[in-house]
Order: sequence, then C-alpha cells, then structure tokens
Amino acid sequence: MGAKTEVEGFLKEGNLYLDIKGDQEGFLIGKHGRTLESLQMLVNRMVNKRLKNALRVVLDIDDYRKRRTDSMAQMALRLGDKAKRTGHSQTVGPFNAYDRRIIHLALKEDPSLNTESLGEGELKKVRIIPTKKEGYRTENPFRLK
Repeated sequence: MGAKTEVEGFLKEGNLYLDIKGDQEGFLIGKHGRTLESLQMLVNRMVNKRLKNALRVVLDIDDYRKRRTDSMAQMALRLGDKAKRTGHSQTVGPFNAYDRRIIHLALKEDPSLNTESLGEGELKKVRIIPTKKEGYRTENPFRLK
C-alpha cells in the first residue's frame, strides 16, 4: 500500500495482536475503520491458509480500536439516556458486528433499556428500546380522547 510502518506483535489468549505504527495512519484506518477491518480480514485469511489450527489475528493502528470502543460506548450511553428521557426507541447504524457488540455491552447493565440488531448482512442497525417503567412517559399527553 506504500505506507512506511513498523509492526509489533504479541500473543494473548490464543489471539495474535499486531500493533501497527506508521506515517499514514489515517489512510490505513480508513473511514470508520473500514480499511483496518478489510486489512485484518486479509491478514487472517493469509495467516490461516498456512496453519492447521486457526489463529485469530487482530490488527490495531495507534490504539484506534480503544478510541473507537470508547467513542461507541459513549454514543450508546447518550442514546440510551435519550431513549429513557423521551420514551422512544433510538435506531443507529449501520455497524459491523464488532461495533454492534460494543453498543449492546455498554447498555447491557441498564435494566430500563433493551437493545436489538436490525437488518440483513454484515452491516446492521441497532435499536435501543426503553422498557416501560414507572416514571417514563410512553403515551402522548397531547392526544385527544
């Protein structure tokens, strides 16, 4: 790809983690990490083509995955608060499986919210649903009877 990089690797919990540092990090990460995901998929296929036992390879560039995880979790918490405050479901996405998992895990401990994935294929949306609890208005107060 023409980028000058240095790669450090380590094994952890049966996975091979490769941390890439270089001069064109944004180019290697791509929009919303899509280039990084594609590179990871290609590296996994190349490595596992030669191995008898599958090994998961995880690529990261300048701690992008940690920053992305923090950003996605904060977004999920904000949308969860909005869903509880308004009483209406919030739908976001589409996201890959890794990003959807971050959203589901960020809101898992909140008993007043449920989450679900919507759609077909690799990229799906996530719906954040407030449960009907006392204190949350779920009906329209302006509706005429």
